[in-house]
Amino acid sequence: MIRKPTQLIDHIHLRAADFDRASSFYLAIFEALGRAADAHAGRDWVELDEFYLDQADANTPPSHIHLAFRARSRAEVQAFYAAGLKAGGTDNGAPGLRDYHPGYYAAFLLDPDGNNIEAKFDERDT
Repeated sequence: MIRKPTQLIDHIHLRAADFDRASSFYLAIFEALGRAADAHAGRDWVELDEFYLDQADANTPPSHIHLAFRARSRAEVQAFYAAGLKAGGTDNGAPGLRDYHPGYYAAFLLDPDGNNIEAKFDERDT
């Protein structure tokens, strides 16, 4: 049985305490996931599909969430992890199979603001 990805979320908006550090992190992991060409950036924002990042301020504090990106292979999950660490992320779970269900391969990083960022490859989607 082939599962088809669904889109429940219209967009995710993260606010960063240090936009330059955060944008470097996200652009690096988008590159590792083969999606950098699809990203758009301005002076104080980055967006890719449903993802949007900008600078926090006194009225809008930094975000704190868990966000999972789809990867197309285990190699992309590994590349996400390596690129994220190099771009200032912190290890929160090295690449590997998870016991959530068979075929769930993922890695977790904390972004510069402490958000739990995951890349996952689900073998059920192939």
